[in-house]
This record gives sequence, C-alpha cells and structure tokens, in this order.
Amino acid sequence: MTLDDALAALKAHVEDGRAEGAAAYHKVPRTYLGVPNPALNDLTKAWRQQLSVEERVALARALWDTNIFEARLAAAKLLTQARIKPDQAVWDLIKSWLPDLDSWAIADHAMMAGQKRLIADPSRVAEVEDWTRSDSHWIRRAAMVVTLPWTKQNHPKPQDLEIREKVLGWAAAYVNDPDWFIQKSVAWWLRDLSKHDPDRVIAFLREHGKVMKPFARKEASKYLPPKA
Repeated sequence: MTLDDALAALKAHVEDGRAEGAAAYHKVPRTYLGVPNPALNDLTKAWRQQLSVEERVALARALWDTNIFEARLAAAKLLTQARIKPDQAVWDLIKSWLPDLDSWAIADHAMMAGQKRLIADPSRVAEVEDWTRSDSHWIRRAAMVVTLPWTKQNHPKPQDLEIREKVLGWAAAYVNDPDWFIQKSVAWWLRDLSKHDPDRVIAFLREHGKVMKPFARKEASKYLPPKA
C-alpha cells in the first residue's frame, strides 16, 4: 500500500464540518481531514492484517510525515498491537516521533502504541527515563502516558513493582512543575493506580499532594475514600 492509497482511503471517510471542528478544538495549525475515529480504527485494522511489519513501519512513517491530523493518528494505530515480531523498528519509529508531539490527541495515540512495546520489553523503561529530563513538556508527559500499564496490575510481579516505583519517582519530581499537562499526567497516573493500589496513592499524596495543583490533587483522589 502506498501513501497515496492510504490518504485516498482516509479521505473517502471525511464527514462534512468535522475538520473545522477538530481544528478549532485542537488549536494546532495543521491539516484536518474530518475523519471519525471509528473509520480510522476500521481502516488501520485492515491495514495491519494486510501488511508486513516492515511495510507497516514504512507506511506509518510516511503517514506521520504528512503532518495531517488523521494521518498521524492512523500512523500510531498501525503500530498499536501487542504482538509484533521483530519490533525494534517499531519502537525506534515511535521514539523518533517524540520531538513532533504537540497535541494531546496525537501524543496519546503515539504513546498507546508505545505502551505495547514497553509491555513486550519492559527494559525499555530505562530509555523512557531519559524523556523525563526533556525540555519539551510533551515528551515529559509522554513518559507518564507510555507507562500507564503499570498502574493496572492487581497482582504485580517484583519487576512490575520496581517499574511502578520508578515512575512514581518521576511523578514526585514532576509535582513542582506548574505546566498543566504535566500536572494532569501525574494526576492521571495516580488516579488509575488508585483503582488497584489505593494505599500507595494515599501515601504519595500525603507526601507530595500539598505542592500539586488543586485540580491535579482532586483528579488523583477521584477514586479514593473521602477521607483518605
């Protein structure tokens, strides 16, 4: 499948008025086609079944490089799959996108693809730690989003607990950052973790909650007991 083929398939699903609404909502200057998410899911699912890993990486790279909103979402969705072997080229491509992150929707889709590659090889979390020192708040935020799977285990293994504590260490360093997206990423991580390990979140908030922004502290506490 060529890039032109993929773009033609995307444009066949454009809905009138949707592009203007997306541009106004995301507020990042780029081309918006107006393709709904269900159509993107159906198209990329079919492409994943038709293409080899090498072909998918090539198409994802080409779609991303167009800087079209839906094309970048499709690029990420092409690579969002648990079992990909070999997957180093996929991980490398996802990392190469980091400097381009400039909106939450694109960033979150890219990091959902990244989550699958971290689960496949948790040693890659060591690479993610470098992201926490980036000058870009989008890249710092990505470190929290890509590690969200470690908030979800009810019975984490020792390695999982080690990663969980590592990320909580990043979160502790982030709480003094006034950037809204950074505060939101910490709150998101804590909120999800609270569903599976509320005591650890309570301990974190007792130590660091006072310096978090009120909205972030409230979000992090959403599923905790009222007087936690």
